[in-house]
Amino acid sequence: MSEDDEMDMLPDLQPVMPQSMSHRSNDLLRQAVTHGRPPPAPSSNSYGKRKEMAALPWSDFFDKKREVNIGGDVFNVYLKGTDGPIFYLLHGGGYSGLTWACFAKELARLVDCRVIAPDLRGHGDTKCADEHDLSKETQVKDISEILNKVYGRTDELVTIVGHSMGGALAVHTMNAKALSAKVAALIVIDVVEGSAMEALGGMVHFLHSRPSSFDSVDKAIRWCLSSGTVKNQTAARVSMPSQVREVSENEFTWRIDLTSTEQYWKGWFEGLSSEFLGCAVPKLLVLAGVDRLDKDLTIGQMQGKFQTCVLPRVGHCVQEDSPEKLADEVARFVIRHRIAKQNLNIPNFAPSQDPAIRLYEQRHHH
Repeated sequence: MSEDDEMDMLPDLQPVMPQSMSHRSNDLLRQAVTHGRPPPAPSSNSYGKRKEMAALPWSDFFDKKREVNIGGDVFNVYLKGTDGPIFYLLHGGGYSGLTWACFAKELARLVDCRVIAPDLRGHGDTKCADEHDLSKETQVKDISEILNKVYGRTDELVTIVGHSMGGALAVHTMNAKALSAKVAALIVIDVVEGSAMEALGGMVHFLHSRPSSFDSVDKAIRWCLSSGTVKNQTAARVSMPSQVREVSENEFTWRIDLTSTEQYWKGWFEGLSSEFLGCAVPKLLVLAGVDRLDKDLTIGQMQGKFQTCVLPRVGHCVQEDSPEKLADEVARFVIRHRIAKQNLNIPNFAPSQDPAIRLYEQRHHH
């Protein structure tokens, strides 16, 4: 196993657990799961010259950055596109809307659409009076009000896409019927109730295993790559800077102290599988490993209640590690369900990476 595979650390819900846990859990947490040690500090020569680790601006990927005022709280939102169906992108715990930067740029190239990617409460450039209330109830309310503020009562179709914590919130938002807009599809990325609930026990240990601070944003980006948190250099350079904040000269700490939100973790994932299966729209579950499904989802998959897609050679942060492949699979999904139209300037898609999807397309080809 290479060092990158061994140290595939994740800034979301990825604790350290004993070897006796199941293969599924160990695969989910394979960063330092059986080692119990933090990642090595990046060397000064890692990943090329220093200038190549400089932060990339949001404007390279999105069209607008907007502040949305909701009851005195100011939510930062990234926007792309002016016409077409809306893709509402919800990030995981510890990330920001910029985790979707590379994916959003590629998706907008493939299909005619609009993208909205907010920094959720306590994350990125969003500023709230209570930054620590990450309960699902509060965040579902935030998610609903952000969309209403930006688009009003739009007639455009909305596809909700969520990663990890954001995937759970997408499901809860659907289950609560919280959005006034018409939701056409639900896409959940690498979060499954069974694995997530098992992972919670070691969450605090994992969070304390990360560096507590960095000398610069460049150093934070280097750590992100050398630790295996993200494998894509471009994605790390645009996403990682929003995950830290400057507290003094040459000192950057994590933007959010996730340990202060521990009381809400269980609520994000409890009952997630049944809620996901109960959402009455086309559903796509994107996974980073074939052994992520729990019992309820395995049965639901066999019954054809949702479509799955397993992307190869990616870590937990799928949208950063492989934005092109993810955008390709999402574009196929929404075109197949007549939610979005393929950009006419793009040639026909290459065959899907996932054999199950290739079989599905062969059977349903018109």
